[in-house]
Amino acid sequence: MNELRMDTVYPYLTESAAEAVRIAAGVKPDRLDAASGCGDWDVRTLVNHWTVYTSHGMEHRALRTQLPEELTSRDFTADEDWAATYAADLDRAVAAWAEPAVWEGEVDLGFAKQPAPEVAALLWAELVLHGWDVATATGQEFRVSDGAAALLLQVVEANAELYRQYEGFAAPVDVSDDASVYAKALALSGRAPR
Repeated sequence: MNELRMDTVYPYLTESAAEAVRIAAGVKPDRLDAASGCGDWDVRTLVNHWTVYTSHGMEHRALRTQLPEELTSRDFTADEDWAATYAADLDRAVAAWAEPAVWEGEVDLGFAKQPAPEVAALLWAELVLHGWDVATATGQEFRVSDGAAALLLQVVEANAELYRQYEGFAAPVDVSDDASVYAKALALSGRAPR
């Protein structure tokens, strides 16, 4: 198991942020009211959740500041340029985690404190998992490198049971023994890989 540190997480954060930007740009307006495959959320609700927590939420965690309540209820997709705005917001969030000092100490989550590298890894996993959800709901493919897939499986394995308790993950999905590492991570998080 890789130790979660800046050098083991940050390269995949930058890689996956670029992929998230690509996926966001590919979301067509006529898909926003379609079912997302994430419970009763439509694509718009999923995109808004993904946008707020993987850009604004990620930046605020790095800065050790509270996410403004107003952001959690905003419809980012109401702006026709939401994908470009998301790209800029995500760039700012990734830049906030580029500082080595940000990876030191703990981050106060409001209900608990966790080591900063763990928080960064969880935020990154959310970027990838919900990025996969958005991609799947809009006929796209969220791609990850082999290294990112291995880290994703590690993070999901470490947190799946806790996430299931809070209904953040559905029950695991069966996949074949020879499934890719990425498919195994998705399946363990309750997603049915293609």
